[in-house]
Amino acid sequence: MSKPGELHPSWQQVIGAELEQPYMQQLKSFLQAEKAAGKVIFPPGPLIFNAFNHTPFEQVRVVIIGQDPYHGPDQAMGLSFSVPAGVKVPPSLVNIFKEIEGDLGIRMSGSGDLTPWADQGVLLLNATLTVEQAKAGSHQKKGWEEFTDAAIRVLNEQRSGLVFVLWGSYAQKKGAMIDRSRHLVLQSVHPSPLSAHRGFFGQRQFSSINNYLIQQGQTPINWAL
Repeated sequence: MSKPGELHPSWQQVIGAELEQPYMQQLKSFLQAEKAAGKVIFPPGPLIFNAFNHTPFEQVRVVIIGQDPYHGPDQAMGLSFSVPAGVKVPPSLVNIFKEIEGDLGIRMSGSGDLTPWADQGVLLLNATLTVEQAKAGSHQKKGWEEFTDAAIRVLNEQRSGLVFVLWGSYAQKKGAMIDRSRHLVLQSVHPSPLSAHRGFFGQRQFSSINNYLIQQGQTPINWAL
């Protein structure tokens, strides 16, 4: 097992070299300087690589690509779209739960902690893995995107039969490299309240994911929380 704040050994093997690249060294220096300046960074250090540490490389079955961590107190936990139990469920996640209920007939409990998904092989990957409090997008273009691109690239090349879920134009651009002859790619508008009614609701992507996994001879994801 990896120590808190470190990358899981299975991911170290496939993208560990990225950590030594100049862009990642610069990113590390940037984060250290921001903290030294008294800025509050989310998620907490031990949770930055949470998505990788809950879902080892060889156990990934589904990849849901998000953009930034949440930038409010106690929200970000290193898993895209997820908030800790007891924290108010953000609007996009409310819509994700509504679609699961409509698609699969599952009643969701109201907890926004998606860790049970991660533990079943759903890689909840944000493109950017840190953010400054109250400043959405503040750590974009600092190096994280290159690192998470490397993760998507190695999944695309070294694994087959995965499901990549690309909600919104940002995720779709990030997923442009995925070989659709080797993997299932599901796309729709983002589940945010601004766009969900324009083609997120009614897509039945969660049953599509499970049907594909069953075709691959795998157990479906239990989406119930």
